[in-house]
Amino acid sequence: MDHSTRKQKLLASLPAIAPSMLKCDYGNLQSQIEQLTMAGAQVLHWDVMDGHFVPNLSYGALLLKSLRNRTDLFYDAHLMISDPAKYLDDYLAAGCDAITFHIEAVPEPTSLLKRIKEAGVLAGLSFNPQTPVSTIAPFLKETDLVLLMSVEPGFGGQSFIESSVEKMRQLRDAAGPDVILSIDGGIGPDTIVGPASAGADLYVAGSSVFDQEDYGAALKEMEQLAREHGPAYSN
Repeated sequence: MDHSTRKQKLLASLPAIAPSMLKCDYGNLQSQIEQLTMAGAQVLHWDVMDGHFVPNLSYGALLLKSLRNRTDLFYDAHLMISDPAKYLDDYLAAGCDAITFHIEAVPEPTSLLKRIKEAGVLAGLSFNPQTPVSTIAPFLKETDLVLLMSVEPGFGGQSFIESSVEKMRQLRDAAGPDVILSIDGGIGPDTIVGPASAGADLYVAGSSVFDQEDYGAALKEMEQLAREHGPAYSN
């Protein structure tokens, strides 16, 4: 799949709720993916943590690759690691559709963003709650996707940082309409309206999906709120 096809696939799913696989049942990964597919999920968000850039460990490229032939869902990899360039080829080989890394890890991200796009994959750039929009603004033209962290990265289950709504609004103003904007951290039915009204497109959700008995109902409720309050889409 080339870059354009991947981007159209993601655009066609917006607004989308991307279940954060950080919160899934690791002992039943294939079953969890099957359940999410039946529930209507179109994007899987993989939080990759190295125990160095963030104070936690999760999983790596081998796990993503082992599951790639089990699903056609969009693979959104979020690399919370200190040296994403070193491991980029591993995540490309794992079949990721989008690869996002942090500007805090790579302060001059242009060449890495170009490498990702040249490989036919969507290039994403993420930034932490304490990093201002002005830090990421010079590189927006090189990105397909920007991920705003609305909690401190490294752990699931944290509370949404309310100032993220204004930050998302600033990001949308700086990015314009063509960059896909994602938000990650504390997203649920009680918090999704703010980011939606500020211009978010893609919502990473962990506890608000995996802690529910009915994944489909949880996804549908949040998607409906995002569609009602967020940007207009042609699909």
